[in-house]
Amino acid sequence: MNLDKIFNPSSIAVIGASEEEKTVGAGLVKNLMQGQNKIFCVNPFREKVFQMSCFKKIADIKENIDLAVVAVPASAVLEVVEECCQKKVKGIIVVSSGFQESGEEGRQREDKLRELVEKAGIPLIGPNCLGIINLGNNLNVSFAPLTPKKGDIAFLSQSGSLANALIDKSIDFNLGFSKIVSYGNEAQVDLTRLLSYLKDDKETKVILLYLEGVKKGREFFEAAKEISKPIVVLKAGRSKMGEKAVSTHTGSMVGDYETYQAVFKQAGLIQVDSLEELLDIGKALSFSEKCRNGIGIVTNGGGLGVLAVDFCDEQGIEVSELKNETIEKLNKDKKLEKVLIKRNPLDIMGDALSERYEAAVRAFLEAKEINGLLIIQSVQIMTEPLKNAKIIAELKKEFPLKPIVCCFVGGPLIKEAVGCLEENKIPNYPDPKRAIKAIKSLIT
Repeated sequence: MNLDKIFNPSSIAVIGASEEEKTVGAGLVKNLMQGQNKIFCVNPFREKVFQMSCFKKIADIKENIDLAVVAVPASAVLEVVEECCQKKVKGIIVVSSGFQESGEEGRQREDKLRELVEKAGIPLIGPNCLGIINLGNNLNVSFAPLTPKKGDIAFLSQSGSLANALIDKSIDFNLGFSKIVSYGNEAQVDLTRLLSYLKDDKETKVILLYLEGVKKGREFFEAAKEISKPIVVLKAGRSKMGEKAVSTHTGSMVGDYETYQAVFKQAGLIQVDSLEELLDIGKALSFSEKCRNGIGIVTNGGGLGVLAVDFCDEQGIEVSELKNETIEKLNKDKKLEKVLIKRNPLDIMGDALSERYEAAVRAFLEAKEINGLLIIQSVQIMTEPLKNAKIIAELKKEFPLKPIVCCFVGGPLIKEAVGCLEENKIPNYPDPKRAIKAIKSLIT
């Protein structure tokens, strides 16, 4: 079933459109007005919505409609969707709740909804969802409070509220998205179909996934295994109490968590334990290339370097032993003459100015035994954070195939430097543990 008209529609009908503040109908229309699509508002109780003429039914629209977005009470959804089927729209998104997640009556309503669209051959996302966002064509078919930056991360979420939170939080993480899909109850278009669609999506490099349960485990496993792009998954409903909470949220069947873990591992998915870690790993995979094991560490603080080595050991990351030729190069460089011990991690000392950072980082990037690099900086009176960031950004251009991850630790004094790093697609983490976990995701 073709999902193209859901993600790339020319004409969109919003059924339940409104201009009343703090309503789903108003949120949908406002977000759509940011794009270039032709919008048709449908609401039998209004003549105009945001100065646009309002139709009583979708059948009253003479033009063809690619995508219908349904935001009406659950009791009216079946009638509205049937009218959409008669109109022969190319795709439907039902954001309304009150279906499988609400009990037996809602479950029966959802079954009838599925029968309607299956018979008509129309793909449907939802119900009980936030909607979709396609940053590639500036399309926001959701009632999210803001539109995130464009990038190469696709985010699929069973939860609309969590998608909203991640969109807001992504601003602080400097993350950009290709597509965001809140798929809700999966009455028809399920997670497997969405993964298959993203498999060949040229705008997507990384897939982030918030998952509560899977309806068709074998199909999900096969689809995930076939995707060469990294998939990072945050699984909810891991405990017995969590399972009960999920059943009243999206009505999903959760299943045994250990089974999920085994499936994730076999399919090559990266599993994380928190929203923060989901974004951390997503950033690393979006900004950086993969590498073999064996990293270098350059730090101006010995304690931070020791912590990083401890975390490397925990995560199974090798801290490469320097070859003689690398040590000789370090010894000959006058900019590093104050650094008495030449080893990995390389402590360039607290009084390191930018020229010492540049010499150390360049030497490690040139070293054949170093496959990726962690650069740590603590702020001291002589430290030049922004200058260091600019130097690192230039060196990344010279060595594009070696991933560089930074750990600039501090607060207001490093804010501008961190902005410079991440504008140049160099991920920064404020804690060595987070930085090392991000590096782990890059190692093949």
